[in-house]
Parts: sequence; structure tokens; C-alpha cells
Amino acid sequence: MEKSALAASPDAYVDGLNGWQKDRVAELRAAVRAAGPMDEVIKWGHLVYLSNGPVCLIRAEGKRVLFGLWRGQRLLDREPKLKAGGQFEMASASLVEGETLDPATVTALTRAALELNAELGDPTKAAKRS
Repeated sequence: MEKSALAASPDAYVDGLNGWQKDRVAELRAAVRAAGPMDEVIKWGHLVYLSNGPVCLIRAEGKRVLFGLWRGQRLLDREPKLKAGGQFEMASASLVEGETLDPATVTALTRAALELNAELGDPTKAAKRS
């Protein structure tokens, strides 16, 4: 994916991708959306899902697709591809061409992250209180 103008909508974001990245983002998007009600927005130039704060993100960049969870460090035992990193207990899985994440696992991870936000509040605000 080349650097370009920000997408006007989540659909436009996916439509602006090509090849395997478009396929992978579409698969991840469907699995995330199956987890429960969230606001789907373009934030920081990629797909972000919000419910009581940010829950997860999907980002196509260079030669990879990233699936990140704000409270993903609490979920590392559920998916070996998740790697801890960043603020707000972030963890993400980096996928290159030919790699996938099981859609049922993505849905379960997203649902767990939704539940954590419901229980603990907005992860970005919780971090500021710490």
C-alpha cells in the first residue's frame, strides 16, 4: 500500500487496498465486526474500532497487515502471533503475504477486548490515571 490521502470511510480504506492486503484486511474486518457493536472509524490513517475507548485496529502498511488490540497484552495466551509492544497494554499480530489469523480467533480476541473495555474503561484514560 502506498502512502496516499486518508480514506474518507472504512469502506474507502478497504477499497483503496490491492491484492493480498485487501483480502486480509477484509477478512480481519469481518471477524472484528462479528465480535459485537463498535464504532468503526478511520483514525490515524487506518481502521480503528471503538467501544468505551479504542478496542482494536487494522492497518495495511508496506508489506504487512497489522491487527492490534489496545489491551492485547492481557490476551497473549490466546494467540501466539500476538506480540506485546507500545502503550496501553498494546499487542499486535503482524501478517505478511501468505499468513492469516483464524477468523474465529480474531472474533474471540476482539470480544475479549470489548469486555475488558466494558469492565475497565477506556484504556487510553486508564493509562493516564496510572
